Amino acid sequence: MKKVLKVLGYTLGSLLLVVLLFAAYIQFTPLPVYKVQAPELHIQPDSALIAEGGRIVMTMCAECHRSEDGQLGGKLWADNDMFGKLWSANLSKHPEAGIGQYTDGELAYMIRTGVKRDGHYAGPFMAHPLMADEDIAAIIAFLRSDAPAVQPIDRRPPPPEYHFVGKLVYKLIFKPLPYPSEPVHPPPASDQIAWGKYLATDKWQCYRCHSASFETNDDLNPEKSVGFFAGGNPMPDPDHNIILTANLTPDPETGIGNWTQAQFMEAIRSRKRPDGTSVRLPMPPLTALSDAELMAIWAYLRTIPAVKSPARAPS
Repeated sequence: MKKVLKVLGYTLGSLLLVVLLFAAYIQFTPLPVYKVQAPELHIQPDSALIAEGGRIVMTMCAECHRSEDGQLGGKLWADNDMFGKLWSANLSKHPEAGIGQYTDGELAYMIRTGVKRDGHYAGPFMAHPLMADEDIAAIIAFLRSDAPAVQPIDRRPPPPEYHFVGKLVYKLIFKPLPYPSEPVHPPPASDQIAWGKYLATDKWQCYRCHSASFETNDDLNPEKSVGFFAGGNPMPDPDHNIILTANLTPDPETGIGNWTQAQFMEAIRSRKRPDGTSVRLPMPPLTALSDAELMAIWAYLRTIPAVKSPARAPS
């Protein structure tokens, strides 16, 4: 019996040592640095490209990167007990505090993979691996433009203050995405459902918030994400209350199965549900999306299998 207890004690002690070593590795070793393999890329901007880039950036990026003065100078955008404090980057043209030193290729690489020019991983929240080349070019053209939002500003957001779980996730779960080996083209707008899928999953990335969680999203195969478009992703509102994102599948009870196309467009544009209640923040009004885009997204969402979700029914 003593021998059994002795062996058990050694086993438990060894397991405890492994756990402590693992915890020490997560807590005290630096975050990984990745090799940057930026392509040779030179964007030739014109007014139309800059305008489209502005539409994308001010819709997709500004919510997290816009500071109080209206410029994309970065701000504190996450502060929670699990991950820690995270500041968004300065996207202005400042040569040191912002992205002024980035080449077009380095910007494209960062936007697609999430890896900055210094090799540090910016995280999965901004990576667009499936976005069409023309939309990536538009983003870069806008970031290089004379738009007031991107003019140089010497604001230097602090580095992340990760808690243990944040370090664990960034070291073991969140990984850079591959840079495409072939050109990426969008489907034609004439194919409404295919175009709607591109808009909802690749360009505007609606599924990221409206699936089960950021951690279980599949950025390379969005439709394989857990709870794809069924909502329930916990997100903080401006007062740091946790809100579950809405179910956008055609389920008639917990989704948008009883909505009309016009009601969907109204909810996206003005944040008003069919019952008169307001769509809750952090969902902003998406006024920049065109009628054609919203109708295509609606058409695509109607093709998704209906899923009953524990998230609050949006109607």
